[in-house]
Amino acid sequence: QWYQRRVPITAGSEQVNVMSTDKKKGTGFLARKAKKAESDKTDQLDYEKKLRSKDSVSVEDILKLTRITEDYLCPIQANVYKIDFTKFKIRDMESGGVLFEIAKPEGASDVSLSRDPNAGRYVRYEFPPEFLKLRQIGATVEFTIGEKPVNSFRMIERHYYKDQVIKSFDFDFGFCIPSSVNTCEHIYDLPALSQDIMREMVQNPFQTKSDSFYFVDGKLIMHNKADYAYNAGM
Repeated sequence: QWYQRRVPITAGSEQVNVMSTDKKKGTGFLARKAKKAESDKTDQLDYEKKLRSKDSVSVEDILKLTRITEDYLCPIQANVYKIDFTKFKIRDMESGGVLFEIAKPEGASDVSLSRDPNAGRYVRYEFPPEFLKLRQIGATVEFTIGEKPVNSFRMIERHYYKDQVIKSFDFDFGFCIPSSVNTCEHIYDLPALSQDIMREMVQNPFQTKSDSFYFVDGKLIMHNKADYAYNAGM
């Protein structure tokens, strides 16, 4: 089964300009900002703990998150549909060039890949700085389904730079038949980033992070994480 979808993307950014000749005022502002950030982090940690104690986590629960999660919000065992991502490719839609491609070795299992049960849920990407200037990319994913039918398979993915949302994706895979192999390409129109943000992201590798949440019938069944560096080749 193969299909292609264009994905709506939202971007969030915050820019704070402080102009003051009073050093004490400037220091006070930074202190208040740091205190608020710490308070927000504590609030989210409490919220994450609450979510992990629930029987199931909903889309509405996830949409209330305001920063990158500290831990996974569902166990691996929640994937009762045995959904397995086997191939992933990113290409530049303008040039057609392949930017990243990976495939799971045939016969490999998550247990054999690592003693860490969460190893298969985390990916580290390294791209050159030019990646941040791309306006449109295509992401092709191949995945297999177990013996159960999958209704309303949906993914919500959020990307953060230092806990600031820089882009958010939300798309629906729809219905997947049992024991099937599915391939889907999503077309992303990427939001423009300021020169300052791009420079910071290049200078601070792996401070850009993402959470990917997968739902079936509105219930969280998979949670993957990734971080990104944009200084490859420098």
